[in-house]
Amino acid sequence: MTPFKLLILMAMTMIGSAASLFLKRTSTAEGLLGYIKSPFIYLGGFFYLVAALINIYILRVLDYSVVLPLTSMTYIWTMLLSHFVLSEKITLCKILGVAAIAIGAVFISL
Repeated sequence: MTPFKLLILMAMTMIGSAASLFLKRTSTAEGLLGYIKSPFIYLGGFFYLVAALINIYILRVLDYSVVLPLTSMTYIWTMLLSHFVLSEKITLCKILGVAAIAIGAVFISL
């Protein structure tokens, strides 16, 4: 895998994680009408669309058996975003879990 392809794959996982963050922000709205009025739902949807388009591209140039395990890197970005943006606590258990996922993804993709 070239550094460019790895960079694109990592960008895809970061964008997907950001999309989830925007949908989390949407969840604070009241009721269906509140969801529809929230700009975060549209930002989340847009970022999911961008991540999906990048995913389609990366699947053209890399094996599925490599791409899918490496998309689990999203968990790393999600943990960091949840800590820095949502002020969620990162426990040792969470760190160990994400590390195990990352190590497993690397081994599967080799």
